[in-house]
Amino acid sequence: MPDMWGLASIATKFALYLGVLTSVGTVLAAMLFHLTGYRRFAVGFAVLAITTTLLGFSLAGAALTGDASGMTDPEMLGLLWSTPVGTTLALRLSGLGLLIFGLFAGRIGMILALIGSAFALWSFVNTGHISDRDSLMLSLVLMFHLAAVSIWIGILSPLRKLSLEKGRALDTADLGHRFGRLATVFVPLLILAGGYIGYELVGTWSALFGTAYGQALVLKVLFVAGLLALAAANKLRFIPKLSAGDGSAAAHLAKSISFEWGIIVLVLLTTAVLTSTLTLPS
Repeated sequence: MPDMWGLASIATKFALYLGVLTSVGTVLAAMLFHLTGYRRFAVGFAVLAITTTLLGFSLAGAALTGDASGMTDPEMLGLLWSTPVGTTLALRLSGLGLLIFGLFAGRIGMILALIGSAFALWSFVNTGHISDRDSLMLSLVLMFHLAAVSIWIGILSPLRKLSLEKGRALDTADLGHRFGRLATVFVPLLILAGGYIGYELVGTWSALFGTAYGQALVLKVLFVAGLLALAAANKLRFIPKLSAGDGSAAAHLAKSISFEWGIIVLVLLTTAVLTSTLTLPS
């Protein structure tokens, strides 16, 4: 069982993943599918990501000293700033700041928001288990993995909101079809990327099933499988019914998306545990 600092680290990382992936995903989905009315939603999650980024940095200081004084100790925080943890902080804050600024800077602002999104995602590549492997291929695969997951998360709320609006069944079906066409390409690649990353980190079947890290990874895969099943139901059942004029399908789609959100929360929470308190198999 993690101690108080371990639990705080898990909660902070969960909120960080939720904030970054949702804000970045909302921007990417808006650009890909020409969505409007998303700025406040994206900014809210970007602010959450900034807050948890700063909190995570302070908690790293506490981890060095072993008590709460490290959260504000200038010497400890200065030491952290000179490490990859500090580089990650700078990347993430500058990326999220650029994302927010870009959302209010007109047409050119979308380019700035896209650059900021790339910085924010790359900050996860800069530290952690992947960076320890010093593999450019692994880093690029993780970057693609994060971008694909972000897009998936980013489309859910706009699609659900549209499905709940009366008289928008055909618009909902159109958005669902467009996302479905993209998903047929990136979801198989997403699965391959996740498998490759998992293999590189765990390495053997015995480590996958015989270590705490491997077992948590298996749990995450099971959650993702449930997510894929819901997405398949949306694409193959509810979206076609909406296209055919079945108004009741909109409510079913909205409910399915709510379940998707619930599973995404579990996936992100499992990821937070994997990256906070568990060590890679030796």
